[in-house]
Amino acid sequence: MAKTKTAETPKDVNGFILEFTDSEQKRKDSHELIRLMEEVSGFQAKMWGPSIIGFGSVHYKYASGHEGDIPLVGFSPRKAAISLYVSTGESGQEDLINALGKFTMGKACIYVKKLADIDQEALVVLMKDTMKRTKEKYA
Repeated sequence: MAKTKTAETPKDVNGFILEFTDSEQKRKDSHELIRLMEEVSGFQAKMWGPSIIGFGSVHYKYASGHEGDIPLVGFSPRKAAISLYVSTGESGQEDLINALGKFTMGKACIYVKKLADIDQEALVVLMKDTMKRTKEKYA
């Protein structure tokens, strides 16, 4: 069975932000997200794979037998937008998603151009909801 690419690595988070981000605003937003996600999750920022900054972890196992570890919440300061790895589209999350502000949504994440575009209090509630759902799903 293939090994997942998104595994925790020893790479330095701050070094990654300095080398990977393309603007001062994205660096500033990344440091603010680290502060916020560490505070909300209770876990230190760690690198997951080559470009995801994750917080905490949970072990999953699918019916197919595939298993691995994933961060509870995380983000990646990608060139086009910051990818926020939080639950989206789950039943009962509509109000949380609608309260966020200006973003686009992918299959597994939310994309924001800059942190100022979204309501951080709504993001905190969404992160807490994500962690709760993820722990329940894989406990």
